[in-house]
Amino acid sequence: MLTGGCLCGAVRFAIEGPAPPPLACHCSQCRKQSGHVWAATDCPREALTVDGAEALNWYRSSESAERGFCRVCGSFLFWRGDGATRVDVAMGALDAPTGLTLAGHIWTADKGDYYDIADGIPQQKKEEGQC
Repeated sequence: MLTGGCLCGAVRFAIEGPAPPPLACHCSQCRKQSGHVWAATDCPREALTVDGAEALNWYRSSESAERGFCRVCGSFLFWRGDGATRVDVAMGALDAPTGLTLAGHIWTADKGDYYDIADGIPQQKKEEGQC
């Protein structure tokens, strides 16, 4: 089981069962929301338990997805696509140790011009659509 929460502790969560290796998203929406690159693992929606849901807000960030954040401290915690059976969970919000290792980079065609990706992990450009 993985556990985590927001910066102020108003939202805590747990993921029941195994989580896949995380991906780092470089799309402009994730960069603007998080301040840089956003790394996430995912889990089935029913495997995610949230305590403090009254402090959790959802922001519709595109026509097909929304992002969950703490309304108290602003921590960006979740991303979910409309109709998806899984929810993405911010790696930075997880309690250590996670036992997970970054598996790849996505939306690299949209990455910021101020950094390079040079870790040798697979990259996926995904130049069309929205995150």
